[in-house]
Amino acid sequence: MKSTKRSKGFLFKQYEEPFQTPFDKLFDIFKELITHTSGDFDEAIDWLRQLDKEFKLTTPAYTIDDFIADLKDKGYIREKVEFGGEGGVDITSKLEKALRQHALDQIFGKMRKGKSGNHKTNHQGRSDENMGDFRNYQYGDGLEKIVLTESLKNAQINHGIGEFALSENDLVVEDTQLKSQMSTVLMIDISHSMILYGEDRITPAKKVAMALSELILTRYPKDSLDVIVFGNDTWPIAIKDLPYLQVGPFHTNTVAGLKLAMDLLRRKRHANKQIFMITDGKPSCLNMPDGTYYKNPMGLDPFITSKCYSMAAQARKLGIPITTFMIASDPYLQQFVDEFTASNQGKAYYTGLGDLGEMIFEDYEENRKKRIR
Repeated sequence: MKSTKRSKGFLFKQYEEPFQTPFDKLFDIFKELITHTSGDFDEAIDWLRQLDKEFKLTTPAYTIDDFIADLKDKGYIREKVEFGGEGGVDITSKLEKALRQHALDQIFGKMRKGKSGNHKTNHQGRSDENMGDFRNYQYGDGLEKIVLTESLKNAQINHGIGEFALSENDLVVEDTQLKSQMSTVLMIDISHSMILYGEDRITPAKKVAMALSELILTRYPKDSLDVIVFGNDTWPIAIKDLPYLQVGPFHTNTVAGLKLAMDLLRRKRHANKQIFMITDGKPSCLNMPDGTYYKNPMGLDPFITSKCYSMAAQARKLGIPITTFMIASDPYLQQFVDEFTASNQGKAYYTGLGDLGEMIFEDYEENRKKRIR
């Protein structure tokens, strides 16, 4: 009997866009706009109407007003009554979560397909997180880890089908790795330079924070993430407030941000602790003992930078690595970050806005693998 050999190859066909309802199409655009406007619903809808005029996003059968009505019906927005009787629109917690999920899909979704496994340590052992790799059974492996189909296949190959026999040498288990828990503080620079020179740097930083928080909330609930912002002063913000994050007319008080980050991490019981700092400018502000501010936006002030180096060294003694994501290319600023990183023995990236999210997620995954002492 002749066996037919089928050749393998690629089948090319015209791309067909996945079906989306009129609401879903507008909702994807709206989530981008409401993020850029820091939660300002009216401004986001104004932009959406402008885009509709230019690109014909709607039809007479489904208009922007229909979309707004659907947002209300689906619980994404609600009417509010302001002081004086004037009305307005608030976004709800449901939309806040949708924005975090949208950011997560944008930043992390494309990485999941190319990565094998998630957030694992290098130590093998009993765990509920599988690697997807098989190995021979070893004494001490739990019976629940035996892969029955692979073990039966080995038995048939080794002993034949006529007389079925299953020996210890036929058994295969799925390898696992122990998972560690991580406490992370994400510092976001909200000084005025984050929107200077026609470049919006705060929106990518905000998206990264939303995506990272959603990842931790949904997949690693035992991890912790605190987000703090720093300008002239520093303060923590709630995850639900991330869509509303804006820059202000501030200088950059890096020392205050680091101090608050370390205070937060001291209270955490997790063995793995880290600080991520997103900034685009030099430190230019300090809190003085008498309650005043020392500010110097001109160049790198040795008085300010020395305080930064001291904080970096203090974090190192506490076993807290600092990873700096510098959204700037000035050589003298890079020199400051290099010295700052050396003081902490941490890491630094000089990154553009496009790959900021990918770098943070890769670093988060790498740091979560090991116990930092």
